[in-house]
Amino acid sequence: MSTPHVVVVGAGFAGLVAARELQMAGIDVEIVEARERIGGRAWTQERMGRPLELGATWVHWMQPHVWSEITRYGQGIHPSPYTDRAYWVTGGEVRSGTEAELDAALARPMAKIFERSAEYFPNPHDPLHILSDAYRGPAELREQFLADDAAGVLECLRGGDFTQEEIDLCDGYWSAGYIGDPSQASSLMAKQWVALSDNRLPLLDEQTLRFKLVDGMRGIYENIAADLRCPLRLSTPVTAIEHLTSSAVVTLEGGERIPCDAVVVTVPLGALDTIEFTPALPPSMRSVVDQKWNSTGCKIWIKVKGHHSIIGYAPTPAKVAVFRSEYFMDDGTTICVGFGSHHDRVDLEDPASGQEIVNQWRPDLEVLDCTGHDWVADRWSGQAWATLKKGQFTNGWHHFRETDTRLHFAGADWASGWRGVVVDGAIETGLSTARKVIRELA
Repeated sequence: MSTPHVVVVGAGFAGLVAARELQMAGIDVEIVEARERIGGRAWTQERMGRPLELGATWVHWMQPHVWSEITRYGQGIHPSPYTDRAYWVTGGEVRSGTEAELDAALARPMAKIFERSAEYFPNPHDPLHILSDAYRGPAELREQFLADDAAGVLECLRGGDFTQEEIDLCDGYWSAGYIGDPSQASSLMAKQWVALSDNRLPLLDEQTLRFKLVDGMRGIYENIAADLRCPLRLSTPVTAIEHLTSSAVVTLEGGERIPCDAVVVTVPLGALDTIEFTPALPPSMRSVVDQKWNSTGCKIWIKVKGHHSIIGYAPTPAKVAVFRSEYFMDDGTTICVGFGSHHDRVDLEDPASGQEIVNQWRPDLEVLDCTGHDWVADRWSGQAWATLKKGQFTNGWHHFRETDTRLHFAGADWASGWRGVVVDGAIETGLSTARKVIRELA
């Protein structure tokens, strides 16, 4: 009997982990990657005089899958700095205080946003349990779960006793967190994130914005790649995939066809239209591809003159919603990071655009440089991290978890746990999808 052959499309975290798992099971694997590099939406690159993360950045010991890789490859972590001064925009005015005062102002409205999170997600890695046959709780809770998926993350704050300042702070927080328009964002994703963080906002902040890898994300993805013995072909886009119940054929740009026993596609939702599937994806998947996620925003690095320990929040329609100091450089400058909800409102490489952003909070600061990568405009991603529109939590990502052919999907977009913002979900699905293929081919 010949050794089964599997093609993995994409060399981000999901693809690399899937290939490693398949290789360990004795399966013949090859990876094809459209970009000229590995890592996917995790990309550590030298810019502004130091390594910067153009995509995924933060890690934590409560992210089970990424922490396993940190342990496996002996990687170290270090914290992002706590800031000395916080600035937030509300009602067209800038207010300031300490970071602790900013956190305190967020506590009450965020508690409302997180309402019922523990009831909805007693096991946050089984996010649709409440809709399953195994659920034995009250029907009213299930109905509220569906209603909350149809509601935007800020809707629960409007028409109540919350101040405009509280609403504006949450607007800024979730414009950055969802990397998109919070009015279009399913409130269930915020509730799941806090459930993954022991239902505590401080732990959620710590998991998503506090600890970074000493050697950057490349300290993990390069180590995974080094453990692979299989072919890894860069600058090799896939144009078509034929998938049957017992085999598949992957067609590369240029016309080369690769017959295989199964294919694992780790392409993000925003770039799935670059591949022609035969037979076509079922309507449940196709509708999600057409809708896309709520992921329309950007991440920008801005260098300012002097050392400044600051954090800033600004509500829609701010170009950047959350801004904070990250690195204090030996040349007397500070490198800050910012997140905004609309990539087409920001020129990531134009210091004048960076100055306009900084002016929201501190017009006295001088911007020297800025940089980033536009993931939404990138043909091979079409989005930043995966965040869900209203209705997509219960009718979206999970359609890609099961297929009836030898076509399989992996990637953070389809994760049960950390679907967005961190790489844990990509590793989760790389592992779980590979194990499914191994069982299928056994």
